[in-house]
Order: sequence, then structure tokens, then C-alpha cells
Amino acid sequence: MSGAALTGPALLGTLALLALVDSTSFGTLLIPTWLLLAPGRLRPGRILIYLATVAGFYLAVGVVLLTIAATAVPQLMELSATPAFLWAQLVVGAALLVGSFFIGGKRKRSGPGRFARWRERAVTDVADEAGSVLPLMGLAVAAAAVEVASMLPYLIGIGLLSTSEYDAGTRLLVLVGYCVVMVLPALVLLGLRLVAARAMERPLASFGAWMEKNAAEATGWIVGILGFLLARAAAVELGLFEGVL
Repeated sequence: MSGAALTGPALLGTLALLALVDSTSFGTLLIPTWLLLAPGRLRPGRILIYLATVAGFYLAVGVVLLTIAATAVPQLMELSATPAFLWAQLVVGAALLVGSFFIGGKRKRSGPGRFARWRERAVTDVADEAGSVLPLMGLAVAAAAVEVASMLPYLIGIGLLSTSEYDAGTRLLVLVGYCVVMVLPALVLLGLRLVAARAMERPLASFGAWMEKNAAEATGWIVGILGFLLARAAAVELGLFEGVL
């Protein structure tokens, strides 16, 4: 295994960080925040169904990706130790670091944001007292499906897990934990909303607005950090720091 690969507590800590970043997406936090702001008596069961559907969708995608990756792990491990791969990793890491400075800049707002469009499309079904939960589950699947290809932390986490020393059962447990951490902040907000409904109404509204406005900036930070870590690991393996440190 390449020395650049993470193992043990370092791997779990990195995965936890990546999961927390994923927990701030519009599907895992913004939409649940909007649901918590629905007028009238709160129906926690609907929010739990939504979050369970999102987590289940990502778990299913992760299992598929891990299964595919498992057939190529030996080749991937050998490849990851080659100078060509390490130089490519260094270039990708540097590109992510540089590109992070261009994420989250000033943008022209010509209309409602992505979150607002989802809300307008789903508000009737979500608010329907006599309706089934299927429209809400459909919203959860659609939100997750739209984001999954662009959720860099999740894809990186799958890659790290697929080349780890864990067996298949342990990888599945770690992946389940990752998906739980992804929805944990929304669950915390749900708990606070249940015990202090009036007190949480204004903070939740402000938090939702802040998240929609600053999501891109937060993404820029994490992309930059991940780029630095990837580039640094490759540079260490290539011995570029020898004689310097």
C-alpha cells in the first residue's frame, strides 16, 4: 500500500470531516431547514422520512461504488504507488487548491436560488395534510441524485474507503456511519425545533438564508483543504521535501 494512503484513526477522522462537509449541502441541510420552518404543527415523522431517504440513497450509491472498486483494489493500490500516479495526484491537488480561490465569488442573482426552486416545486405535496409521503421521498431522491455527482467529499471518501485495509463488512459499517453523520446536523436542528419551537423559528430562518448565500464559499474552503492534503501527500511520497524539512 502506498504510504500516502490513510489508515486507522486518520482515515476515520478524514471521513468524518468529509461527511460533515456533505452534511451542509442543500439536500442534507437546506431542504430539512425549510421543512422545519413549515407553518403550523410540526410533523417530525416527515422530516425523518426525508432524511432516511437521503441517507439510504447515498448508502446505496456508496455500496455500488465500493463493490465496483473492490474488483480493482489490487490494481489501484499498485497504481497509487507509481511515480506517474503520484505526480498526477500532485497536479490534481494543486489544481484543486488553486481552483478553490475561484469558487464562491460574487455571482449575479437573476432569480430564486436552487433551494428556492426546489421549495416552490415541493411545497404543495409537502404541505398536503392528507397526502402520502411518496412526494416527499421523491424530493429526497431527486435532491440526492442531483447532488451526488458533484459532491466531491463523498466521492473522495468512497475512494479512500475502497483502498483501505478494512474488510467488506467494516467498510459497510463505516459507510453507514458516514451517511448518518451526513444527516446528523439536520437531526440536531429537528430536536431543537421540537423542544423550542418558537425560539428556533427565527434562528432557523436566518441559518437557512445564510447557508444558501455562503454554501459556495464553504465549498471553496473544503476544496482548497482537500487539494492541499492531496498535493502534500503526493509530494511526501515523491520525496520532494527531502533535504527541506
